[in-house]
Amino acid sequence: MGFFKDFKSFLMKGDIVSLGTAVVIGGAFNKIVGSFVADIIMPVVGVITGGTDFTQKFIALDGGEYANLEAAKEAGAAAITYGNLIQATIDFIIVGLFIFILLKSYEKTKKKEEEAPAAPAGPTQEELLAEIRDLLKKQ
Repeated sequence: MGFFKDFKSFLMKGDIVSLGTAVVIGGAFNKIVGSFVADIIMPVVGVITGGTDFTQKFIALDGGEYANLEAAKEAGAAAITYGNLIQATIDFIIVGLFIFILLKSYEKTKKKEEEAPAAPAGPTQEELLAEIRDLLKKQ
Protein backbone atom coordinates (compact mmCIF):
# COMPACT_ATOMS: atom_id res chain seq x y z
CA MET A 1 0.00 0.00 0.00
CA GLY A 2 3.02 2.34 0.37
CA PHE A 3 3.38 2.70 -3.40
CA PHE A 4 -0.20 3.91 -3.91
CA LYS A 5 0.01 6.26 -0.93
CA ASP A 6 3.24 7.76 -2.27
CA PHE A 7 1.75 8.04 -5.76
CA LYS A 8 -1.34 9.79 -4.39
CA SER A 9 0.77 12.28 -2.42
CA PHE A 10 2.86 12.90 -5.55
CA LEU A 11 -0.23 13.64 -7.63
CA MET A 12 -1.74 15.89 -5.00
CA LYS A 13 1.31 18.11 -4.66
CA GLY A 14 0.58 21.71 -5.52
CA ASP A 15 3.03 21.70 -8.43
CA ILE A 16 1.33 18.81 -10.21
CA VAL A 17 -2.13 20.28 -9.73
CA SER A 18 -0.92 23.67 -10.97
CA LEU A 19 0.70 22.04 -13.99
CA GLY A 20 -2.49 20.14 -14.81
CA THR A 21 -4.51 23.34 -14.52
CA ALA A 22 -2.07 25.16 -16.79
CA VAL A 23 -2.29 22.41 -19.42
CA VAL A 24 -6.11 22.55 -19.46
CA ILE A 25 -6.16 26.34 -19.65
CA GLY A 26 -3.44 26.22 -22.33
CA GLY A 27 -5.58 23.87 -24.41
CA ALA A 28 -8.56 26.19 -24.14
CA PHE A 29 -6.37 29.19 -24.97
CA ASN A 30 -5.07 27.31 -28.01
CA LYS A 31 -8.64 26.91 -29.30
CA ILE A 32 -9.30 30.62 -28.86
CA VAL A 33 -6.10 31.61 -30.64
CA GLY A 34 -6.67 29.01 -33.37
CA SER A 35 -10.14 30.39 -34.01
CA PHE A 36 -8.80 33.95 -34.02
CA VAL A 37 -6.14 33.01 -36.57
CA ALA A 38 -8.44 30.94 -38.82
CA ASP A 39 -11.54 33.12 -38.64
CA ILE A 40 -10.17 36.66 -38.37
CA ILE A 41 -6.50 36.93 -39.31
CA MET A 42 -6.25 34.50 -42.23
CA PRO A 43 -9.16 36.05 -44.19
CA VAL A 44 -7.35 39.40 -43.90
CA VAL A 45 -4.08 37.79 -44.99
CA GLY A 46 -5.99 36.15 -47.85
CA VAL A 47 -7.27 39.54 -49.02
CA ILE A 48 -3.77 41.02 -48.78
CA THR A 49 -2.24 38.12 -50.72
CA GLY A 50 -4.99 38.06 -53.33
CA GLY A 51 -6.97 35.13 -51.95
CA THR A 52 -4.01 32.76 -51.63
CA ASP A 53 -4.68 29.64 -49.59
CA PHE A 54 -1.26 28.72 -48.26
CA THR A 55 -2.29 25.20 -47.36
CA GLN A 56 -2.75 24.50 -51.09
CA LYS A 57 0.81 25.50 -52.00
CA PHE A 58 2.90 22.46 -52.89
CA ILE A 59 5.52 21.06 -55.24
CA ALA A 60 4.72 17.72 -56.84
CA LEU A 61 7.90 15.61 -56.85
CA ASP A 62 6.86 13.69 -59.96
CA GLY A 63 6.91 16.92 -61.99
CA GLY A 64 3.20 16.75 -62.78
CA GLU A 65 0.91 19.75 -62.95
CA TYR A 66 -2.01 19.32 -60.56
CA ALA A 67 -4.89 21.69 -59.95
CA ASN A 68 -4.66 21.32 -56.18
CA LEU A 69 -3.12 19.22 -53.43
CA GLU A 70 -6.05 16.82 -53.32
CA ALA A 71 -5.63 16.06 -57.05
CA ALA A 72 -1.93 15.35 -56.51
CA LYS A 73 -2.72 13.01 -53.62
CA GLU A 74 -5.38 11.19 -55.67
CA ALA A 75 -2.84 10.68 -58.44
CA GLY A 76 -0.45 9.20 -55.86
CA ALA A 77 2.16 11.91 -56.34
CA ALA A 78 4.52 12.70 -53.51
CA ALA A 79 4.41 16.41 -52.72
CA ILE A 80 6.32 18.91 -50.66
CA THR A 81 3.62 20.96 -48.99
CA TYR A 82 5.60 24.11 -48.25
CA GLY A 83 2.32 26.03 -47.84
CA ASN A 84 1.67 24.18 -44.59
CA LEU A 85 5.03 25.45 -43.29
CA ILE A 86 4.07 29.00 -44.25
CA GLN A 87 0.70 28.58 -42.52
CA ALA A 88 2.31 27.14 -39.39
CA THR A 89 4.82 30.01 -39.33
CA ILE A 90 2.04 32.60 -39.58
CA ASP A 91 0.13 30.79 -36.82
CA PHE A 92 3.27 30.74 -34.63
CA ILE A 93 3.89 34.47 -35.10
CA ILE A 94 0.28 35.31 -34.27
CA VAL A 95 0.25 33.05 -31.19
CA GLY A 96 3.53 34.64 -30.08
CA LEU A 97 2.03 38.09 -30.56
CA PHE A 98 -1.08 37.09 -28.59
CA ILE A 99 0.99 35.75 -25.70
CA PHE A 100 3.26 38.82 -25.80
CA ILE A 101 0.26 41.17 -25.57
CA LEU A 102 -1.26 39.08 -22.78
CA LEU A 103 1.95 39.03 -20.73
CA LYS A 104 2.61 42.71 -21.37
CA SER A 105 -0.81 43.65 -20.00
CA TYR A 106 -0.30 41.29 -17.05
CA GLU A 107 3.03 42.97 -16.26
CA LYS A 108 1.35 46.39 -16.35
CA THR A 109 -1.19 45.28 -13.75
CA LYS A 110 1.61 43.88 -11.58
CA LYS A 111 3.55 47.16 -11.84
CA LYS A 112 0.47 49.11 -10.77
CA GLU A 113 0.15 46.88 -7.73
CA GLU A 114 3.83 47.37 -6.90
CA GLU A 115 3.57 51.14 -7.38
CA ALA A 116 0.70 51.40 -4.91
CA PRO A 117 1.67 53.89 -2.24
CA ALA A 118 3.21 52.25 0.77
CA ALA A 119 1.77 52.88 4.20
CA PRO A 120 3.24 56.02 5.74
CA ALA A 121 6.38 55.16 7.63
CA GLY A 122 6.11 55.81 11.32
CA PRO A 123 8.94 56.62 13.67
CA THR A 124 11.65 54.02 14.03
CA GLN A 125 12.18 52.10 17.23
CA GLU A 126 15.20 54.26 18.07
CA GLU A 127 13.17 57.45 17.61
CA LEU A 128 10.44 56.14 19.91
CA LEU A 129 12.95 55.16 22.57
CA ALA A 130 14.63 58.58 22.36
CA GLU A 131 11.23 60.26 22.73
CA ILE A 132 10.40 58.14 25.78
CA ARG A 133 13.80 58.94 27.26
CA ASP A 134 13.26 62.67 26.74
CA LEU A 135 9.79 62.49 28.33
CA LEU A 136 11.20 60.64 31.34
CA LYS A 137 13.90 63.28 31.75
CA LYS A 138 11.28 66.03 31.77
CA GLN A 139 9.40 64.35 34.63
